[in-house]
Amino acid sequence: MKKILFTGGGSAGHVIPNIAIMEELLSQGEIDVCYMGTDGIEKRLVSEWKIPFYQIECPKLVRGGGFHAFKENIKIPLRLRKAVKQVVKGLKIYQPDAVFSKGGFVALPVILGARRLNIPCFAHESDFSLGLANKLTKNKCQCVFTSFPETAKKLKRGVYSGAPIRRTVFTHTKAEARLALNIPFNEKVVLVFGGGSGSEALNRALRARLNILTQKYTILHICGKNNTVKSNVKKYIQFEYFSDMGLLYASADIIVSRAGAGTVFEVLALKKPALFVPLEKASRGDQVENARYFERKGLCHVLREKELESLAEEIDKTIADERLKTKLLENDFTSGNARILAKLKSAVTKK
Repeated sequence: MKKILFTGGGSAGHVIPNIAIMEELLSQGEIDVCYMGTDGIEKRLVSEWKIPFYQIECPKLVRGGGFHAFKENIKIPLRLRKAVKQVVKGLKIYQPDAVFSKGGFVALPVILGARRLNIPCFAHESDFSLGLANKLTKNKCQCVFTSFPETAKKLKRGVYSGAPIRRTVFTHTKAEARLALNIPFNEKVVLVFGGGSGSEALNRALRARLNILTQKYTILHICGKNNTVKSNVKKYIQFEYFSDMGLLYASADIIVSRAGAGTVFEVLALKKPALFVPLEKASRGDQVENARYFERKGLCHVLREKELESLAEEIDKTIADERLKTKLLENDFTSGNARILAKLKSAVTKK
């Protein structure tokens, strides 16, 4: 049976889209899958799928200035060579017919190792502009799938596919979600989350305004590991983590979140009104680009982190924006799973 090795890690945004494609392949039973990554979030998320996982150690660029960043980054070439050797060893064991990369620092040595062994490589870029790993490996891949049509046009081997999206995002109705969460059907529900590990700024701003917001809305809040607090505020439900995001999405009337590409495209595919608060610090600016792109198209509202004092008012405005709801119904940003799968399956079956 043909086999595809997946890679990507460092954040949930580099792993969950891989899971979306792996899920489709596993359900069809025609192609085997395996994974290569670090002992990080990718190992934890992929472990649920009970597939072979080959662990490697990878260097990571330390962003920002200062002596610490310089000291760590100067070691990258040596660490990268060691990582590529590990990758080659793992690829010889698994013998995949193709490699599919979702980026992140782990992807660079995997692509380099795969090309040494003449294994065809494919990548996907979720954001409007390429991340560092995809910038460095784009010419070593047969094609780079993109979530944004404009991104594909800028790449010699760019193919617009849309974003990989998990099946579970679409599996629940509002009625069954509200029943499962014990929320009345006529309640207005606001779902708030800040990425895989939560957002301190978003958590703080939300909790400071709970008494105002819960007069109008039920608040579902994913706050991140060890970030729950004692609260007796009615209509405020908090979770460290929630495995079935489709259930929470289905129950919500509006989403308030960071603007990672995975989240943005899930929300758009579900045609849910959203208020995005893009991460600006400790970021290359990709979330700001993502959010502003869709704001210009009238498909979301955007709130700067430094303006979070107006969070309650912006939630009210977003929920009341009928033009936004109309635009969302008209948008054609949908799952890219089928287009990616067709290309991958075609490539491996021709070998």
